[in-house]
Amino acid sequence: MALEKVLAISGKPGLYKLVTQTRTGFIAESLIDQKRLAIGIQQNVSVLSEIAIYTLTEEVPLADVFRKISEKENGKETAVSHKDSKDKLEEYFFEVLPDYDEDRVYVSDIKKVIQWYNLLVKNDLLNLDEESSSNDEEE
Repeated sequence: MALEKVLAISGKPGLYKLVTQTRTGFIAESLIDQKRLAIGIQQNVSVLSEIAIYTLTEEVPLADVFRKISEKENGKETAVSHKDSKDKLEEYFFEVLPDYDEDRVYVSDIKKVIQWYNLLVKNDLLNLDEESSSNDEEE
């Protein structure tokens, strides 16, 4: 599944898979417990394909960050947990993305990226080959 169908919903834990659109919003399914819920258009929702991480030179799409984590971890879950210490998380993220902007990327952002990556890997939804081919077609 491409990241265009994976959502982060403000105020709700984890990630959600877009199931269908409705007249007043859409139906999403939690990747944590597979429960479905109706999301209204007034709620703050982010599509993972639209999220990027600040670096010192540019903004790197989240799919590229996930790809780098996947290369480092050989497609498995991360060696660190999103619950690890601030220093451990920053050190890990620095290995993955050495030029990330430490002033604009907070530890809470790093925690989310690691948690999201692990959730996608656990649910077998991280198809990075599909992402790169769709990006190549756009260019």
